[in-house]
Amino acid sequence: MQFSVLASGSTGNAIYVESEEYSFLVDAGLSGKQMEALFEQVNRKMNKLTGILVTHEHSDHIKGVGIIARKYKLPIYANEKTWNAMSSHIGEIPLEQRFHFGMETVKTFGNLSIESFGVSHDAAEPMFYIFHEGDKKLVLITDTGYVSDRMKGIISNADSYVFESNHDVQMLRMGRYPWNTKRRILSDVGHVSNEDAAIAMSEVIGNRTKHIYLAHLSQDNNMKELARMSVAQTLESKGIVLNEQVSLKDTDPKMPTILTTI
Repeated sequence: MQFSVLASGSTGNAIYVESEEYSFLVDAGLSGKQMEALFEQVNRKMNKLTGILVTHEHSDHIKGVGIIARKYKLPIYANEKTWNAMSSHIGEIPLEQRFHFGMETVKTFGNLSIESFGVSHDAAEPMFYIFHEGDKKLVLITDTGYVSDRMKGIISNADSYVFESNHDVQMLRMGRYPWNTKRRILSDVGHVSNEDAAIAMSEVIGNRTKHIYLAHLSQDNNMKELARMSVAQTLESKGIVLNEQVSLKDTDPKMPTILTTI
């Protein structure tokens, strides 16, 4: 199994995951043209995709979903409430390309199993995905106001994580956002801070965990170096040895990560 975080941040999100036989795009929060350019950078073709998995209906996750699905005749997978919420934003999708992926269910494609799980975010029914192939496990979790014990149990001891580390609390509180926006981000249905993300990470990292990609960083209220430093300090305070045990990786709103093999 291989994956690349094609883009991650406030301006658009997309993750590519492939097994030997199947490949999926999780969200497409950039324009079709931008998405094609990102695929070229990781030497992959959109017309080879098995389908698109949607996490929730916010524009930074679905901006390119409709145009990509129509152009390449790709199946789209989402739960019923997300379909209802996003349909008017992604345009007409032929019935044969519309698939239902229920909350906390598993779909199997050959040796690849994809498990959905709910998160806490201000969307219709937001959910993220875990990819299983053999004994390998990749967890994608962003856009959640907190990480519950239920979520921790589901996502524990993965080989790799793409994990939200959205904001630095002090930067957010002192920043230019209006108070109602700050309150939303800080709420249980907003986004997790660097510190809260790191505490959750410390509780789910297992003996097989190798990589954590810090994702969905706020353009205004975080920086890569700050996120990495904050998460590293918390993990090390919990006795987790970085680089020997697990490595922290950056993501970018415009540049894909290299294809990582699990």
